Amino acid sequence: MLLERFRSAKRDEIASLRRAADSGLLPAAYTGRRPDFISALRSQLQVSCPSVVAEYKRASPSLGIICETIEVEDVVRQYAESGAAAISILTEEKYFQGSLQYLERAARARSVSNLSLPLLRKDFLFDPLQVQMTASTPASALLLIVRLTPDVALLRQLREKAESYGIQAVVEVFDANDLRLARESGARVIQVNARNLESLVVDRNACLALAKKFPPQTGETWIAASGIAHHQHLQKAADAGFHAVLVGSFLMKGGKPAKALTDLMKCDSIFVGE
Repeated sequence: MLLERFRSAKRDEIASLRRAADSGLLPAAYTGRRPDFISALRSQLQVSCPSVVAEYKRASPSLGIICETIEVEDVVRQYAESGAAAISILTEEKYFQGSLQYLERAARARSVSNLSLPLLRKDFLFDPLQVQMTASTPASALLLIVRLTPDVALLRQLREKAESYGIQAVVEVFDANDLRLARESGARVIQVNARNLESLVVDRNACLALAKKFPPQTGETWIAASGIAHHQHLQKAADAGFHAVLVGSFLMKGGKPAKALTDLMKCDSIFVGE
């Protein structure tokens, strides 16, 4: 099971965090400003085009190496100039060639360019110590996957711990049962992943159908993830009720993320966000 492989890959990291915590050596929480993730998504929402969370993604289990030639600083600037509402940074090392340091580097690039895009830490997080470690970075949001934390009490604990640091939790679901658990945990940001984590096949229709059958409730912000590669995909996501989409592979694979994002976001210019 792919998720179990991801969980296993984090065991050494969690053990290291536990030793650091026992020795009082975990880094202190970040004291700089964390731009509000939800507000950023809502402020760029358009009539026929959801906001885009653009991702820095070097590799993945489904595609292998995607792009190793562009540094995170360049990608942050390109995404900002091309209309991204927020930036997702993959920090998982074994399967996605990520690094926690990319968050720090992205924040520095953001500061130099006088940008305010919020950063999402995308990783496999299921232990409170991982949340505490995230708090030492400039991340405005982090990813929690219901399948990794199907215990509602734990999912709520992780979300509330993140929020205590001013970090918003993006809770990822794959089906109606996941959505039920996410809502029971009090999730405010729901991300629907169209990729089957066993077969790695993308089914965008199933993703859209979930939003139509169980539409976003008051106070929820919904993100569609995986398989976004055409302007029409954004329109269909908006029609289904999604407020944003998360796009990574499509933007990175050609080595020209700015052009890819510009082409993707050829949407109407009528804003409906806050």
